[in-house]
Amino acid sequence: MNLGKKVIYQVYPRSFKDTSGDGIGDLRGIASKASYIKDLGVDMVWLNPFFISPQKDNGYDIADYYHIDEKFGSEEDLDYLIKIFEENGLGLMFDMVFNHTSIEHEWFKRALAGDRYYQDFYYIRDPKEDGSLPTNWESKFTGDAWAPFGNTGKYYLCLYDKTQADLNWHNPNVRKELFKIVNYWIDRGIKGFRFDVLNVIGKDQLLKDSTGNIVEEKALYTDTPIVHKWIRELNQNTFGRHEDIITVGEMSSTNIKNSIMYSNNDNTELSMVFSFHHLKVDYENGDKWTDYAFDFKKLKEILNEWQVGMEDGGGWNALFWNNHDQPRANNRFGDVKNYPYETATMLAQTMHMMRGTPYIYMGEEIGMSDPNYDSIDDYKDIESHNAYEMLIKEGKSSEEAFSIISKKSRDNSRTPMQWDSSENAGFSNINPWLRVNSNYIQINVESALSNKNSVYYYYKELIELRKEKDIISDGSYTPILEDHPRVFAYLRKYKDQVLINLNNFYKEEVEIDLSAILPDYKDFSYLLGNYGNREMKEKIILRAYESISFIKFIKRSND
Repeated sequence: MNLGKKVIYQVYPRSFKDTSGDGIGDLRGIASKASYIKDLGVDMVWLNPFFISPQKDNGYDIADYYHIDEKFGSEEDLDYLIKIFEENGLGLMFDMVFNHTSIEHEWFKRALAGDRYYQDFYYIRDPKEDGSLPTNWESKFTGDAWAPFGNTGKYYLCLYDKTQADLNWHNPNVRKELFKIVNYWIDRGIKGFRFDVLNVIGKDQLLKDSTGNIVEEKALYTDTPIVHKWIRELNQNTFGRHEDIITVGEMSSTNIKNSIMYSNNDNTELSMVFSFHHLKVDYENGDKWTDYAFDFKKLKEILNEWQVGMEDGGGWNALFWNNHDQPRANNRFGDVKNYPYETATMLAQTMHMMRGTPYIYMGEEIGMSDPNYDSIDDYKDIESHNAYEMLIKEGKSSEEAFSIISKKSRDNSRTPMQWDSSENAGFSNINPWLRVNSNYIQINVESALSNKNSVYYYYKELIELRKEKDIISDGSYTPILEDHPRVFAYLRKYKDQVLINLNNFYKEEVEIDLSAILPDYKDFSYLLGNYGNREMKEKIILRAYESISFIKFIKRSND
């Protein structure tokens, strides 16, 4: 399987299309848009969790891995979705949340009822002798990483929300149950799996305090050596038995060395990894909940390091700017007010010309942006509300706290898909679970499809080029202009071809002298650019948020 030729589209089911009239997207809604997704040119669709869940963390708190939450439809609806996608040549990728379960899961309920077999499914610990929590770890959703285990006097580990209890992978019975889940869905026809925060499953059996340093604390449970052993075991017992299944691990705070092992081409662990370092360059001193302009130099360094490092080690990157946990990239790294088309297409071309497998998050392909909400009450995300309270406690005014939330909330990407200019953007016939972005009148699928110069058709062309040209899917990657303060650029090379991609991340025009980098610049021809066809010259001026690629075919001596 050539992963470089694949492109994956992410659907957040709750926000994609409502057909039942309850304001929440559903499986029938996804099925109804199969032809739209197919026409874009992608190969597979990743669906965020739609299993039975109390929805404390929008489905990432799973109470039953085998059945569909009635909010999203029925078993028959899922069968229909699988059938329709197969008919359209689209694979389905399911989201597996195996670091933790909801406390509403039967395993946890049995544990709480006193069943010792199931108590060993979780990290349940006594307090310290002084009565304090088992460790001083902090939750990734703020606060302590422990919660009372009923009235037993013990505590259970919850690295995320209090309703999400961490699973004890040291217990072979836990691993066997998780293997059963994956194999069940493979038998149902599922062709891909995205594993949520998979590199934090490797906590020690003997948990210990951290020094209080957040980096040191994460190292106690992130990318530990046993994670690789367990992923190899997962591979051997489930998807590794099938050649046509694509897997991706969401790797929290990971590094290149481990990611190479997770995704190297011996196929003993995963197909590829998600890493998020490039999406933390607008965090002031590593703190997400800050209002801070992105560090372009750091962005370039991180993207280049991961491209080169993963290639050198035989690893494979998932390429992405957006997902359900991130604000929209065009708001973060461009100008959606004055240069919406240029920003969206420049970011797309920057990423899609790289080495890896591109992921497109729903709405990205039409230029959807963050909403202009008025109040913290417009947001539903638990992390955002926790952060808002934290910022208030730290002394921020309500206006300052809300301003930060409005830039960093996960709900920014979760607003309903904008299908047309009708009420509620064609997503639902009633008010949706999350307010629609007010710009849906201008930015919607119907409008995009009617305009051959829209962001949508640019994405379509990028996908077609990746499938047509081996240099994009299989070529090597070499950074250039690494110290340039405004331009991100690189070369791709494959056999007798060279491709150069130039991207201006700012509104100011900039002149690039290519004579030192490409003395044979006259041999290059235009491939794609968001300002249209241009001639390759020794000095080229890049306009506001311009992206442009040129390609050269090397003449062989015996030609």
